[in-house]
Amino acid sequence: MSGDPDVRVGEALDALAEATPLVNALTNEVTVNEVANCVLHWGGLPVMSDDEREVADMVAGAQACLLNMGTVSETGEAAMVAAGEAAADHGVPVVVDPVGVGATPTRDRVAERLVTDLDVAVVKGNYGEVTALAGADSEVRGVESVGEYADIAETAMALAARVDAVVVASGEVDVVATEATAHEVHVGDPAMGRVVGTGCMLGGTLAAFAGSDLDVHRAALAGTTAFGLAGEAAADGAFGEYHGPASYAVAFLDAVAGLAKTEPSADGRIERVVER
Repeated sequence: MSGDPDVRVGEALDALAEATPLVNALTNEVTVNEVANCVLHWGGLPVMSDDEREVADMVAGAQACLLNMGTVSETGEAAMVAAGEAAADHGVPVVVDPVGVGATPTRDRVAERLVTDLDVAVVKGNYGEVTALAGADSEVRGVESVGEYADIAETAMALAARVDAVVVASGEVDVVATEATAHEVHVGDPAMGRVVGTGCMLGGTLAAFAGSDLDVHRAALAGTTAFGLAGEAAADGAFGEYHGPASYAVAFLDAVAGLAKTEPSADGRIERVVER
């Protein structure tokens, strides 16, 4: 089956810019700056509060919350749970990025706690992480997905049904799934995979879009699509010449900031592959 769910990226970007959502991101130490800039350049307001003493108060005034478990610690876990509980109390959508789940028992336990104990709007992970969290066989080395995942659409749908959230599985072809449907999003460029932090930035992107006035499913589709289109625009040189991963990373953030001015279109790039 195929079909474009009428994801109008330009309109979604305009809605995000108009809403200017405050996004509280608890993200890993490696990518704090990248995630903050990505949220800002999409039109949101990033705040990176990760102290359990204040995080609930900060989330109470936010429009979205990102929980990224890239650098797991006891204090980080406690802060993420406190943030997630505050989000539930105030109707703030939560995006969980279960970085490295499937690699160690600690990450498995923390990820399971986040998606089970908290009210989650979106789960975003690579193919291996989504598969591991769904309880299927996966191969995750460190925080990277390896192996083949031919059934990733069905797996993402199964996870969406179990945790009652939209699931975004990032890979060569991104998959956005609910318990009833799965779409493949055919956007992006291989250069994105050569920059540390693009996965975390996608999580921040999804939180920013979820903090706008779009419903969660459409926000996930629009955010995933916009992110890939920015990656393509940067790779095409539309936002400056680049010479390798470092300069590409700069061009990518420039593309995020300028994508709305390029009249971005997803026509023919989104395919519904499963529907129940």
